[in-house]
Amino acid sequence: MKNRVVITGLGVISPIGIGKSAFWNNVQLGKCGIDKIESFDTSTFKVKVAGEIKDFDVVNFINKKEAGRMDRFTQFAIAASKLAVEDAELTIDETNAEHIGVYMGNGIGGLATIESNEKKYMERGVGRISPFFIPMTISNMAAGNVSIALGIKGTCLTYNTACASAASAIGEALRAIQYGDADVILAGGAEASITELGIGGFQAMTALCESEDPTRASIPFDKDRSGFVMSEGAAILVLERYEHAIQRKARIYAEVIGYGSTSDAHHITTPAPGGEGAARAIKKAIADAGLSTTDISYINAHGTSTPYNDTFETAAIKAAFGDLAYKIPVSSTKSMTGHLLGAAGAVEAAICALSVLNDYIPPTIGLEEPGEECDLDYVPKVGRNVPVNYALSNSLGFGGHNVTLAFGKFKG
Repeated sequence: MKNRVVITGLGVISPIGIGKSAFWNNVQLGKCGIDKIESFDTSTFKVKVAGEIKDFDVVNFINKKEAGRMDRFTQFAIAASKLAVEDAELTIDETNAEHIGVYMGNGIGGLATIESNEKKYMERGVGRISPFFIPMTISNMAAGNVSIALGIKGTCLTYNTACASAASAIGEALRAIQYGDADVILAGGAEASITELGIGGFQAMTALCESEDPTRASIPFDKDRSGFVMSEGAAILVLERYEHAIQRKARIYAEVIGYGSTSDAHHITTPAPGGEGAARAIKKAIADAGLSTTDISYINAHGTSTPYNDTFETAAIKAAFGDLAYKIPVSSTKSMTGHLLGAAGAVEAAICALSVLNDYIPPTIGLEEPGEECDLDYVPKVGRNVPVNYALSNSLGFGGHNVTLAFGKFKG
């Protein structure tokens, strides 16, 4: 018999708030975290806006010297992990360290470190490359440094399924606890790719929105959507075996009850026709949770604000739910946070946990008029206080990766 898995802690570093309380309050307020890029000069770029985190002070979480040897994505991961462990009131010591794990999703890794060291090399030669260049760059260092910082000695893994990375990490952590491989896992993702190369690369793909108006940039499902808005940050969920959480009298936000993962086997960037792969992931998550389509109260969409994604994800939801799709509220919180790439699924998982806890469905804040073939209930502009018993979160990544997670209200 599989173990039940509950969420006992949440740590969020996002463009709309640092820490669970500030983050959730701004979700409910429908705050837009997108603004003009300040971290570099965009005068030669078509893309001018992003979801930068402008109030993050790393020394609140990490010693300044140690932080200087970490890329920004790793700093975010440690900060979110410390917030999550504190929120969970979880003590980690020699008595339990081997039974706690870290499962982290990262899509890109230390892009800023790559850029800065490439410039040093080109301008001043190979001798100026930092000895920390490789340890700062490789994507597993977020998980590794979280393990070191918190003294976690269980399984420590990194998942890269592009923009589904954090959702993959949470899903695999669910499995590990269900089958007894750990009592507790810190699961989520971190990303920090708002750099000249990051923005320039996605701009070259014509994947990013080029609007200079932050309020009309990340507008999922809208007829005027033209690309996604890159963001940065991290989110960590403390996933815990139910009996373990009850034994230590932990507060429980929600239960993680289902996980579906599929591949399109179609194209490196374009979803499969009709959202076929995503539909299968949705169906697998519902079946894994032991639910039926009529049980689902809310779907947190991947909803990137790109023409392809929003159309095909809408089609996927219709394929999975049939006519019932028109009755289920679907929103994209990327309208507020922007797209955190490999960390997006963790931020949206945190939102789903808080949604079922608080019986609140967040809005798609920028939606004025739905686009062609986008005809579901996307909860435009204003959220809803309604019962939320079961929520799904979709995450889709370049390469054809599809992940759906299912969350349920904790009922003891």
